[in-house]
Amino acid sequence: MESLIQFVQNEFVAKKELPKFAAGDTITVYYEIKEGSKTRTQFFKGVVIQKRGVGATETFTIRKMSGTVGVERIFPVNLPSIQKIEINKRGKVRRARIFYFRGLTGKKARIKEKRN
Repeated sequence: MESLIQFVQNEFVAKKELPKFAAGDTITVYYEIKEGSKTRTQFFKGVVIQKRGVGATETFTIRKMSGTVGVERIFPVNLPSIQKIEINKRGKVRRARIFYFRGLTGKKARIKEKRN
């Protein structure tokens, strides 16, 4: 049964070509919003907290500060409304899931940038 599900996901779910990013990276996700008959493009810029899942069920979580309130959003990788993803900064972190980032404020909430 599991191999049948894997086969269907590989054959019928279209995989999008997105740039490689990981936890700690600052990215901007441009996605389409439908309001009635109109559509518009909105963006969400923040730090990637985690990536999880494989294949069609892969998701990533982004966190940004909106004033003094932290806002997190979970995006499925195969979401049809995602138009593009831009990588603004590559972050240097030592974990795959940086949930400790939620508790940091001010200068402690900075992530070092990777040097290439």
